[in-house]
Amino acid sequence: MKRTSLAAIAVLALVFFVWTHGARPAEARTFNHDATFLFHDVTIGPFDVVNGDLNVIFGNVTVQGVVHGNLNVVGGSCDYSGGTVEGQINCVQTGSLSAVAPWVGSYVGGLPLAEQTNRLTLMLAANLVVFLIFLLFPVRVRLALGRLETHPGLAAVVGTVAFVAIVPLAILLLLSIVGIPLIVLELAAVFIGVWIGQGAIALLVGRRLAELVRPNTTPSPLAALVLGLVVVSAAEIVPLVGWAVTALISLIGLGAALLSFVREAPVPVVARPTIGGPPMTPNR
Repeated sequence: MKRTSLAAIAVLALVFFVWTHGARPAEARTFNHDATFLFHDVTIGPFDVVNGDLNVIFGNVTVQGVVHGNLNVVGGSCDYSGGTVEGQINCVQTGSLSAVAPWVGSYVGGLPLAEQTNRLTLMLAANLVVFLIFLLFPVRVRLALGRLETHPGLAAVVGTVAFVAIVPLAILLLLSIVGIPLIVLELAAVFIGVWIGQGAIALLVGRRLAELVRPNTTPSPLAALVLGLVVVSAAEIVPLVGWAVTALISLIGLGAALLSFVREAPVPVVARPTIGGPPMTPNR
């Protein structure tokens, strides 16, 4: 009898230990869309599933589960040896950023080309913001890309009109007193629109350049974006004409971003008229 009781107690203790210390699949997390994390480390557990891309900005990533998409990390380390990543792995670590951009430091002011270097540093920060905007709003950037490809002239006109209307609209909001808090929202909307448009332009430039180099392959959106940002930044730092390139890209990008919120009308299908008359017979 005592042996039976001891065995039962041992079995209950073993079950309790497994229940409290063992891995429980019920606690698994499932991300039904792209998962984006900012400024902290991320761990995808053994039972976690990401049904999309995993994007981490300035944080370390440990993947032990499954990622049904791409792994995009900027400013952190990538550890995916214990998990599965079905898409591409794009890991730009902090050391890599320093190697690519050695001008980011306290010694910038002492360089011979200090002015161009300072501008290049600001462009690097702006490109990181555009990269982040693309990760957060990929659909909106692609819609702006579509408007840019179909209506480039209209995008330039809309962007110019919107830029001219910024100051009058801010004055009207200031005079209304009630609309003073909306001035901050107006400025934020302008910056976000410019960044969305710059992302669309970078995508277009990177895609066209990749198609010229390798016509039979289609680059991934992330690779096209990075390539386009590099080319656009190189054009913007050219002395004398760089400011004109920046202004043109900002205006066209803002217009394309605004047009992305306007639904295009469907193109009507014109039916071809039927040919009437008696049947044609060959002459004999």
